[in-house]
Amino acid sequence: MSDADLATNPVRIGVLGAASVAWRRMLPAFSTAAGVEITAVASRDPAKATRFTDRFGGVPVGGYAELLARPDVDAIYLALPNGLHHEWACAALRAGKHVLGEKPLTIDAAATADLIRLAAQRNLVLRENFTPAHHPMHGVVRDLLTDGRLGALRHFTGSFCFPPLPGGDVRYQADLGGGALLDAGVYPLRLAQFLLGDEDRLELSGAVLRIDPDSGVDISGSALLVSGGGVIVTAEFGFEHSYASRYQLWGAEARLAVERAFTPPPEHRPVLRIDEQDHAEELVLPAADQYARTATAFAAAIRAARTGAPAAAPDAAATLRTAELVDEIRATARRVKVTESG
Repeated sequence: MSDADLATNPVRIGVLGAASVAWRRMLPAFSTAAGVEITAVASRDPAKATRFTDRFGGVPVGGYAELLARPDVDAIYLALPNGLHHEWACAALRAGKHVLGEKPLTIDAAATADLIRLAAQRNLVLRENFTPAHHPMHGVVRDLLTDGRLGALRHFTGSFCFPPLPGGDVRYQADLGGGALLDAGVYPLRLAQFLLGDEDRLELSGAVLRIDPDSGVDISGSALLVSGGGVIVTAEFGFEHSYASRYQLWGAEARLAVERAFTPPPEHRPVLRIDEQDHAEELVLPAADQYARTATAFAAAIRAARTGAPAAAPDAAATLRTAELVDEIRATARRVKVTESG
């Protein structure tokens, strides 16, 4: 088969897991992406797999290993509970499949580093599904910072919080990698890394986690960090709140705020509000589908790797550093047991 054929043949996606994010966000994105086909969906519940394939195409498969053995699957979208990510991403890479793993890629830094090494050894594409990295609004914000629009940056505050989940939700299961830090806290941490730049390394100064006594998982928390350049970073997260998905950058000359920052719907037009001492303005940006852009970028990386190009992992260092910060927060945070009165 010629390089041209390898570069243009469809990328055939197999799905491991029937998670809500797959149904609502990523499978609609894959099903409409050019040059991408969903060929199989595996779930431990056959009815769930069939429900997915009825809507998105492909065939339902009863077991994860059975899906990995299929020759008509080039790449895996991994939508299993967090605690299963490392095991099945490893299995997929060893089976010669490229992997897009839901965030967090794994539940700790050692497992994340292990996957990155394995993918590099086999020249396979491995990506963590951190979709905000593909929304252009954050690039606009970073350009404003670089251009000095806010003056010297002093503070970054990011918040991703939402109301309590249904009682049986997997995010309340400690043995499957549940908890608010892994589910929501990684968003402001990673956005701070992106905006400040990987070279301005974040270091943890302190953290608090509120622990649910019944499930044992953290249901909210806050972390205080500082960058190498002295910028103070606060990350707030949880699922015992009214909804908020925002961040604020406070500089010496102006303050910039973004609402609906982390998981905006595709039709949403982001608004960047800039406040100065005696002036305020709003920049309204075009709508963008970060999920579709993520799916397209993953497929493009696979096509490039097919022709022998290195399966570059531009976000590997940032993915690993986020995992290291999560480890540090869990290891050092003050833990507050939640009482019935809150």
